[in-house]
Amino acid sequence: MHPSSCQVKFSRFITGPRQIRSELNWRGSHLDRRSSSKFLAPGYSGSGEGTASRSYSFVFSFSHLGLGECDDGKAAIDVTDPSHTTCASVVRFQSGVWKHSQSEGHEDYGLLVSEKARKYGIVKQLDEPVNLKDGTIVLQYEARFQNGLECGGAYLKYLRPQDAGWAPKDFVSDSPYSIMFGPDKCGSTNKVHFILKHKNPKTAEYVEHHLKYPPSVPYDKLTHVYTAVIEPNNDLRILIDGEEKKKANFLSGDDFEPAIVPPKTIPDPDDKKPEDWDEREKIPDPDARKPDDWDEDAPMEIEDADAVKPEGWLDDEPEEVDDPEASKPEDWDDEEDGEWEAPKIDNPKCAKAPGCGEWRKPMKRNPAYKGKWHAPLIDNPNYKGIWKAREIPNPNYFDLDKPEFEPIAAIGIEIWTMQDGILFDNILIVNDEKVAESYREKASKPKYELEKAKEKVQDTPAGLSSFQKKIFDVLYQVADVPLLKSYREKIIDVIEKGEKQPNVTIGILVSIVVVITTLIFRSIFGGKKAVHPPKATTTSSHTASAEKKEDEAGSSNVEREEDEKEKEDADTAKPRRSRRET
Repeated sequence: MHPSSCQVKFSRFITGPRQIRSELNWRGSHLDRRSSSKFLAPGYSGSGEGTASRSYSFVFSFSHLGLGECDDGKAAIDVTDPSHTTCASVVRFQSGVWKHSQSEGHEDYGLLVSEKARKYGIVKQLDEPVNLKDGTIVLQYEARFQNGLECGGAYLKYLRPQDAGWAPKDFVSDSPYSIMFGPDKCGSTNKVHFILKHKNPKTAEYVEHHLKYPPSVPYDKLTHVYTAVIEPNNDLRILIDGEEKKKANFLSGDDFEPAIVPPKTIPDPDDKKPEDWDEREKIPDPDARKPDDWDEDAPMEIEDADAVKPEGWLDDEPEEVDDPEASKPEDWDDEEDGEWEAPKIDNPKCAKAPGCGEWRKPMKRNPAYKGKWHAPLIDNPNYKGIWKAREIPNPNYFDLDKPEFEPIAAIGIEIWTMQDGILFDNILIVNDEKVAESYREKASKPKYELEKAKEKVQDTPAGLSSFQKKIFDVLYQVADVPLLKSYREKIIDVIEKGEKQPNVTIGILVSIVVVITTLIFRSIFGGKKAVHPPKATTTSSHTASAEKKEDEAGSSNVEREEDEKEKEDADTAKPRRSRRET
């Protein structure tokens, strides 16, 4: 059967074995199985294994094909049969260099991001637009981060038809798309995007709707298959390697930001809060009076009059003395360096005594301390609740039975990445989920298994186990909880440190739990500082006589004191230096 007569069509992105600029236009042709990669699923060159005649597939696979030359200088695609050779024009844009490169660990090829810190762009127009309104649609492709992924994207843009016709040379960063789908990670961003550009039927404006709480990107250097299944009942399922990671509904107000279907009512922008509107639920009791014996000036702490200096206290001995074993360096110049001073060490006499230096009575809590007086709070008789603007009908509201999906006329990769080694392959659009599943099993899984086997041989204890990966997946999802939004970057930073040191995963997990618990506690209870014991003195009698301090300072004081304490600890840890040492 001639390839062009197949019910299941294969169009392939082909780049050459030589380095080709990213301006290259993806060329498509219907290919038979003879030209496919060794990992292509068998049986797809005919009517389509497991598919009915109404089924269709667009698959772009980067198999190892030779290139010839056309008379007009255009690139020629040799599909193993000379009669099928075609020529395609070169389209120039972006600065990154694409390569048709062999994937590490096996003989399969892919489209490779070959340089760091570059913008990459490449596009292929489909033979015919794909209508997303007809039944189930599956978007699927492979991506492999051969050098890991610290900062870069590997998502695809499914471009909608252009009003004046679609030309590949017109593909730029803001080219209108219907769907953007795929992994992206940099800084606090770690997600598999799904973005739908939906046309508001009231305003005719296109709005980006982002999937809320998308799955995170796998943390290894293996080939992974990213699948988005759009179902007739408006459900969306995101799969990674065939495993469902996220399920959402396009018409649910909780699954996309902003919601695709706008709310029926909105706050009236012209409604203003009345000047006499009282939102205070509690107020100070106006009839309360400060007790006569309430002394606001009494100190929090007073000297412990009952404390007695311990026997054997060395009043005349300093806590530190010059190091008797230190000597002035031979190259020390008093005129240039100043008078040399020996470094200090702890006084050995103090180690055997209760303490050294001038003894002072310790401080204790003042039983008469009451602090500043405040009138007790009572219910506010004028309380009206939290004011909200009245709701009015939303002029931009519309109802939908199904989202207005725009057709897909082309597929493009348009990314900016700080990493190289990103490999794309087997890009698929199909209306039969079984075809996508079969392709994962027969084309993608063999590569993954070969890569995994090679990784096991090279693995060190520092590698992430599957259990650890699941832990980090959960932690990234926890970091996206709205309650923790203001602390998200700090949590992400701790998680990423854990990824780099997987041998301490449990410790990182415990740290995250402690941090999150603390943050939730602070958000609920206002972040009051816990009571800290007073600094211990050098004598047992001091410790026995000193009591815990009561601190009513706010959380800002806590942070300042902790910073000072860290600085003191750092200074204490440093060895004492002579004047010469800088």
